[in-house]
Amino acid sequence: MATKLAFDRVLFTVVVLLLGVGLVMVYSASVAQVRGDSQVLAEAVPVNPFLVKQTLAAGLGLVLMLVAMHVDYRQLARPTVVYACLAVVVALLVLVLFSGTINGSRRWFLLGLFSFQPSELAKVGLVLYLSYQISRKEEDVDQPRLLVPCAVVSGLLAGLVLVQPDLGTAVLLVAVAVLLLILAGIPLRWVALGSAVLLPVFLYLIRAEPYRWRRLTAFLNPELDPTGAGYQANQSLIAVGSGGLWGRGPGESVQKLHFLPHPHSDFIFAIVAEELGLVGAVAVLALFVILVWRGLRAGLHAPDTFGRFVGWGLTGLLGIQALVNVSVALGLLPTKGLPLPFLSYGGSSLVVTLTACGLLLNISQHGG
Repeated sequence: MATKLAFDRVLFTVVVLLLGVGLVMVYSASVAQVRGDSQVLAEAVPVNPFLVKQTLAAGLGLVLMLVAMHVDYRQLARPTVVYACLAVVVALLVLVLFSGTINGSRRWFLLGLFSFQPSELAKVGLVLYLSYQISRKEEDVDQPRLLVPCAVVSGLLAGLVLVQPDLGTAVLLVAVAVLLLILAGIPLRWVALGSAVLLPVFLYLIRAEPYRWRRLTAFLNPELDPTGAGYQANQSLIAVGSGGLWGRGPGESVQKLHFLPHPHSDFIFAIVAEELGLVGAVAVLALFVILVWRGLRAGLHAPDTFGRFVGWGLTGLLGIQALVNVSVALGLLPTKGLPLPFLSYGGSSLVVTLTACGLLLNISQHGG
């Protein structure tokens, strides 16, 4: 058994820096929503509910991160824990379908002034389940004994999320499952077969919903509908481009004044680029690169297969979400509402992200 070491201070520092940047940017990007007008923000906002909720989520997330750092991650590899977590996740994903509709979706449990999104738990739950299966059946990576339960559970969670509907998170769950199976050594023929099955399904899901199809066509031909389906992408690029090298300055974004929709959540990276410029945007990206590097390193040096795949899976979750969110803000991918970890407004996402980082820090303590 590997000797317990000090946690990864580089990873911890990056997490704290990203959290700090996120709180500042949520406050800045949400000021116009609080005031409800598009005037120059010369007056300070006395109470910003977005910042208050995000700060409370950050406090809860930090507590859970500290707990996750100090409870040996190997306790999570027990079958009772794995299947109990999976059962809770499935139950919550089913129950949320009977909750109230918000913006045409049933994704949240409303708890007074706060809300909870169970699909965030599904991300971590899936990683734990897949890591458990791979650690028990590593020698059967090309056999149905491993592939069938992994495919069934991944498909079940992705399907429940898709019904909400939330295509982006559903695709993320499938992508993480494929990533972990590839890292486990699944033969490429199975990857090709799975892709051949999933690609037509994915295209059908896009074509079946008019708004998804409009987003795709607007991405391919943004000039065809600049004030409709292509509006968000165009305004995001304006924000990024107007930041220049050094940015307009903290709090000085123009696009957040009701020009760019969802500036404090889906498109917060565009506000980062506008206010902090290319230098600030690159600095944020560098922090994510370091986060992914240290997360992969923690997994690589884990003393067991379960820890290795939990580390890689959680890092993959954070890295893929960051890559997709930034790519959308830069017009490199069609518009999709995946949050930017640490930075986007959303309590569920922040709490789960910090808890996942606590598990990564835990795993980093056991590397030999």
